[in-house]
Amino acid sequence: MPGEARRRRLRALLKRADVEPKAIDLVEEAFVHESAARAADAVSNERLEFLGDAILGFIVSRWLYERYPQDQEGQLTRRKAAIVNDRVLAQSARRLRFDEIIRLDAAARAAGVAERTSILGSTFEAFIAALCLRFGLDIAQRFVEREHIAHVDPAALEDPKTVLQEFTQQHYACTPSYREDAEGPPHARRFTSFVSIKGQLFGSGVGHSKRAAQQEAAAAALRRVLIQA
Repeated sequence: MPGEARRRRLRALLKRADVEPKAIDLVEEAFVHESAARAADAVSNERLEFLGDAILGFIVSRWLYERYPQDQEGQLTRRKAAIVNDRVLAQSARRLRFDEIIRLDAAARAAGVAERTSILGSTFEAFIAALCLRFGLDIAQRFVEREHIAHVDPAALEDPKTVLQEFTQQHYACTPSYREDAEGPPHARRFTSFVSIKGQLFGSGVGHSKRAAQQEAAAAALRRVLIQA
């Protein structure tokens, strides 16, 4: 995107964040990919990404803590994973047209790097860090709640099986597999589900239906993989 068009896009983004649209230079670093930084001897967004991961985690954790006062730690952790995974962050970044703003060298742009889920997710985190550093945590939190959390599929917050599948695809490049055992008479069946990732058992769960047992198994597996991540 030509320079002035890109600056217009940045100004529009800052306006959505309720900050001075002319303050482009204060957030510019958030959109500098390492390839562009090398080419221009500039600073990439990698340090901001590191900080943004922590800030985003805090903002989402506080939102969940207040929104779901009855949830225990495991439930809150599962909901958080559904909100901060790369795929969902990238969806928000695409909707906000970050792919048009990210600065890359010519080779990276031609290779479609700006469309990659990991790059979009990382850039979203870097932008949140820039907002927080330059304009304060309240501005960053309002932006995350309005422009990201509000657009997350509510079903994903309630469905550990979906969250686990997205997490394993992102971190293990595979999908989980389930195996069920059943016992008891047909009118009072009791299912036990076992979930494995790359052949390794990660969790089990019990329920009065196959789906319920799988959800419990997925929840147990999520607790384990999130600790290891």
